[in-house]
Amino acid sequence: MKKSIMMLSAALMLGGVAHAQKVAFEEYNLDNGLHVILHNDPSAPVVITSVMYHVGSKDERPDRTGFAHFFEHLLFEGTQNIKRGEWMKIVTANGGVNNANTSDDRTYYYEVFPSNSLELGLWMESERLMHPIINKVGVDTQNEVVKEEKRMRYDNQPYGNILAEVKKNMFKNHPYRWTTIGSMKDLDAATLEEFQAFNKKFYTPNNAVLVVAGDFDKAKTKEWIQKYFGPIPRGEEVKKQTFTEEPITQTIKATYEDPNIQIPMVVASYRTPSMKTRDARVLDLISSYLSDGKSSKLYKKIVDDKKMALQIGAVGFSQEDYGTYILYGLPMAPNTTADILKEMDEEIVKIQTDLISEKDYEKLQNKFDNNYVNANSSVEGIAENLASYYLLYGDVNLINTEIDIYHSITREEIREVAKKYLNPNQRLILDYIPTNKSQN
Repeated sequence: MKKSIMMLSAALMLGGVAHAQKVAFEEYNLDNGLHVILHNDPSAPVVITSVMYHVGSKDERPDRTGFAHFFEHLLFEGTQNIKRGEWMKIVTANGGVNNANTSDDRTYYYEVFPSNSLELGLWMESERLMHPIINKVGVDTQNEVVKEEKRMRYDNQPYGNILAEVKKNMFKNHPYRWTTIGSMKDLDAATLEEFQAFNKKFYTPNNAVLVVAGDFDKAKTKEWIQKYFGPIPRGEEVKKQTFTEEPITQTIKATYEDPNIQIPMVVASYRTPSMKTRDARVLDLISSYLSDGKSSKLYKKIVDDKKMALQIGAVGFSQEDYGTYILYGLPMAPNTTADILKEMDEEIVKIQTDLISEKDYEKLQNKFDNNYVNANSSVEGIAENLASYYLLYGDVNLINTEIDIYHSITREEIREVAKKYLNPNQRLILDYIPTNKSQN
């Protein structure tokens, strides 16, 4: 079995490489509102069936956080026609792999099968949508699974709660203020009826997109899609709430003690606009310029040359409504977090004051060209990108044209956007420090 999965993965990596520069697709709607996207690539005998739902942690109640991520697990429990515990067995017995992931904005499920098992993949995803079994046994089982995940990935992981603390301090009104995994207290307090109601509201054909990508016969695939997904009833229209945050106009200061660390970390976080905006893409370039790789400005200066830090980074969390842009550093003694922050700020001021060099600009463009090719170099990557561009951006063809937006960004724009968003009075400074053991 392991050998067949490895062969399948290799085929996935080969499939689509030659066509990475241009992704062809067809899209249409079923009568029940399900959006369908087909991408045919016969270069490898594999096919992906995936469904992305427009539901994430931002769609939860403040006292019932963690539901969307919980359903990522719960909807593998079984259906009316797939017995509990059989989902993974069916997939692996047919030479496939499958997985799911959740963000603040959406939930994504997929199967990768040899091409001759496409009908099976479509049937399984239709079963998840039409006939899920949500009962006390499944809820109790997954509750323990999620608790263990939280312990491993957050509570007992060094620096595991950075994002949670950033979100909590950066957002006051928006549901982005809590983590995707949510609160175990909220999950424990939830009733079975609340889980069932959440499923009924969000996991509907008119709140989802189905993507089939890979080697398949288009006419037959459309027949199967209609056969398995067509009878699923349309759900009530999901009305998305709008949450607005007041601009940050003075530095937010916060401290968090982590018992799992020995070296303090400084975190500077800025609130940024929706990932659909041009400014968000400019900030992507700035993030790469500052900290993508060992030749980046922050790493070369602070880690390599001055040897002031063990680690330096900048990461942008691009999301549907707002984003967060996070700079962080681990000082190397005798340097302090304040020293690191000063060095970071100096590099930001340089971007805000002077145009980056033509050489650095060309390097950025080359890097993003490479990222674009890599993102569309596998059928699996293409499938998720097609779903995301439809569901979150409202434009599937961005899979082919977004790189043109990055190409059109000028050095002047980089300077102006840095001046617009990356100022000291617009950020959170989080001192992420070791727990004082002497107090325990």
